[in-house]
Amino acid sequence: MSPSMSSTAREAGNHPALEKGARLGYAANGVLHVLLAWIALQLAWSAYSGSADQAGALQTLAGAPLGSALLWVLVVGFVLLGLWQLAESFVRREPVDRLKTAAKSVVYLGLAWTTATVVQGSGSGGAGSGGASGGGGSSATAGLMAQPFGRVLVAVVGIAVVGVGGYHVIKGVRRKFLEDLRAHPGRWAERAGRVGYVAKGVALGVVGVLLAWAAATHDASRADGLDGALRTMLELPFGRVLLTLVALGFAAYGVYSFFRARYAKV
Repeated sequence: MSPSMSSTAREAGNHPALEKGARLGYAANGVLHVLLAWIALQLAWSAYSGSADQAGALQTLAGAPLGSALLWVLVVGFVLLGLWQLAESFVRREPVDRLKTAAKSVVYLGLAWTTATVVQGSGSGGAGSGGASGGGGSSATAGLMAQPFGRVLVAVVGIAVVGVGGYHVIKGVRRKFLEDLRAHPGRWAERAGRVGYVAKGVALGVVGVLLAWAAATHDASRADGLDGALRTMLELPFGRVLLTLVALGFAAYGVYSFFRARYAKV
């Protein structure tokens, strides 16, 4: 990478507007995870039939008073956080760090797109009509597996997602998330971060296992992203208890994200 490009990216990342936008993005991520916690609790203890994923959570907010306005705030936050992460990917020197920040940029910009789709109304059908079986993620997985080497690719993605989930668990247990902050956020924020990272890691791990299993068995019906992962947990022994714990973990991650919005290194 040329020095001029790196310098330009550094100046963009250090711009006050983009830094404040990144903090707004972390707060938006907190809102999303609190909504996911509510969805998971409904799935565990009621006859919830919507999509138990990000789109379903955002659709829940869309139906609330001033929901559309709040969703547009989330869109702005996710976009600016994604752009800040993109600028950081040009600044980082280590290839692994560049890859991580670039991947985070894709995730946050993807969340911005999903949120914008929901608030515009075109995502209401997908978010609300997924039903118990979902189907969007499994359809995409089935289409990919039908391609040459598709099963291999799905298996690799599944293993990678399991690795990301394991990384989240380790980051929570060892409190490595504190390295992302410019100051200690306080005891309760630290506890929320530990519980939140572990719970999110478990959920991602289940998503990855389902993807790998779909590739191994050539059955994409279970590989339905977070929705499929949460519904699979519900079917396990003591599934309601397990899903409730995951929901509390999502809520804890959301609380930590609000603290991160204030204390993050940006």
